[in-house]
Amino acid sequence: MFHFEKKVLDNGLRVIVAPMENTEAVTLLALVGVGSRYEPFRVHGISHFLEHLFFKGTKRRPNPGDINKELNMMGAEHNAFTSKETTGFWVKSSAKDFDKSLDIVSDILLESLFKEEEIKKEKGVILQEINMYEDEPRRKVIDILENIIYDRQPIGRDILGTKDSIKKIKRQDILNYKDNNYFSKNIVVVVAGNTKEDVAFKKIEEKFIRMKKGNNKKPKKTLIRQKFPTVKIINKDIDQTHLTLAFRAYDMFDEKRYILNLISVILGGYSSSKLSMEIREKMGLAYYVYSYGDQYMDCGYLGIGTGIPHDKLKIVVKKIAEILKNAKKGGITKNDLDHAKSYLRGQMALRFEGSDEVAYFIAGQEIFYKKIMQPIDIIKKIEKVSQNDIIKVAKDIFRSDRINMAVMGNHKDLIKKEKYYKKLFLEI
Repeated sequence: MFHFEKKVLDNGLRVIVAPMENTEAVTLLALVGVGSRYEPFRVHGISHFLEHLFFKGTKRRPNPGDINKELNMMGAEHNAFTSKETTGFWVKSSAKDFDKSLDIVSDILLESLFKEEEIKKEKGVILQEINMYEDEPRRKVIDILENIIYDRQPIGRDILGTKDSIKKIKRQDILNYKDNNYFSKNIVVVVAGNTKEDVAFKKIEEKFIRMKKGNNKKPKKTLIRQKFPTVKIINKDIDQTHLTLAFRAYDMFDEKRYILNLISVILGGYSSSKLSMEIREKMGLAYYVYSYGDQYMDCGYLGIGTGIPHDKLKIVVKKIAEILKNAKKGGITKNDLDHAKSYLRGQMALRFEGSDEVAYFIAGQEIFYKKIMQPIDIIKKIEKVSQNDIIKVAKDIFRSDRINMAVMGNHKDLIKKEKYYKKLFLEI
């Protein structure tokens, strides 16, 4: 268990402080409840674009590079990130440099300039970032997968946007989007590490009390219209085929997510998982193979990914289908389940060794659930999962009307192959 205290400022901004012993580090994280699914289609990619621009100059640090230079001189780790539902800004530093970290994070969120010339330059940076990920098929194929799962809805769009959408974004679009989404009530500031609650609360309040009051609008609800398997195969001249499968499942508020996460671990969560043992160890067809659970506010899925020889796509997909069918029939044993529970206990213990992970966990819990569960309470929910629970969820999600597949590799006769796999998945 970890100790934390929460305070809500007069403007509605939430502050949480989690002191940690035996560390000289402290992590400051400002998590904002807005991400790419909140974007109008015309400015697709603007959440991530805005995240970049916060570092390009403030009133007191007007030049590009000023902020990074200060942080580098402290020896601090720092970055920002954009997801589909949040945007985060964090600094991990020596506890002695907390005041400087706080000053910088509050400065970029409250006093950024968004200069026209910097917006133009940063467009070029983001276009190169898009190019970089186009050349990383292992990642790109997941974007394609989410595009087909959610059928062009905001939750399924690429976080980076497209080259066309980025080119069209103007400075006024940036200002409008910030003014409509960066409000006090949808921001959580977390401090974890070598700190004292009363001191941290006072310093954060002094900086963030000026944050504009209010809350942003909720994103459009995700609609699910799938009735049959969906398959998308992309022909690309690369050295291996990258395969991803997704089974529509549960959102982040559904209690069945604990069962789903155990299934994910058993299938492909570690090196001795069922997928890894079959496809990598026995068949020798993949270097990487994994599964994962991805949950959003109103939707989610269980994903499977692997990289294989181009000519082995059919045999690997059949093997995955065989493993999933077996799971529905009770093929996941009590021993499998016990190992997965033990794995998650160990991973959770390791996770909370660092102040950064503690900060991320607390912020995510607060921004979405409006309360913070202790890790021990999560473990208790995991421990309660039975073999019967596993079978029920496997039967619920491993169905033809929930299956989606995206493939990228050196493939011809795409329409013929897509029809073949759609027919194959009808038998699951």
